[in-house]
Amino acid sequence: MSELTPELLLHGYSIGIFPMAENRDDPEIFWVDPKRRGIFPLDGFHISRSLARAMRQSRFEVTINHDFNGVVAACADRTDTWINAEIAQLYSGLHDMGHAHSLELWEEDALVGGVYGVTLGAAFFGESMFSRRTNASKMALAALVERLNRAGFTLFDTQFLTDHLASLGAVEISRRTYHRRLDQAKTQSADFTAADILPLYEVVQRMTHTS
Repeated sequence: MSELTPELLLHGYSIGIFPMAENRDDPEIFWVDPKRRGIFPLDGFHISRSLARAMRQSRFEVTINHDFNGVVAACADRTDTWINAEIAQLYSGLHDMGHAHSLELWEEDALVGGVYGVTLGAAFFGESMFSRRTNASKMALAALVERLNRAGFTLFDTQFLTDHLASLGAVEISRRTYHRRLDQAKTQSADFTAADILPLYEVVQRMTHTS
């Protein structure tokens, strides 16, 4: 692979591919274009009763883009990760360009959960999430989906479909269907930072009232 830049990375997303490394210590980066693609229907996030109750009672504070690099580092801080140092640096570059964003959960001054991804038009490409408290990543994901809805996004790409994401409402579509939806979303506009930041109890209130 030729030397990657944030601009080249964004072009990759625009044509439906994304980068990965085998592990944290492997300097090689390769492009991935799955035959089956995971997506979150933006009107189909599933909040269980227990998760809804936890969100109503939670005191976690929600922020966006408050500690982007900290979220990426936390997502990479696990035994098995595809985020090597170069990939982390490239996402930081995309963040500086306004094409990568994070949503954080805080317990006082401690970063306890979060998710980050890349934006292009009305498409959000979810990259990774982490949790340092029970349900923190699920809460962050719920807050993200609610934000994407209010901000005008039409496609939430999860790349792969895991059992965990499927339990929250994610589904799998064909590569052809994905590329068609991506082509549509690229031509539309959305602004990740435009919507107000809602507390978790209001996120769950809005999502359960519209589900």
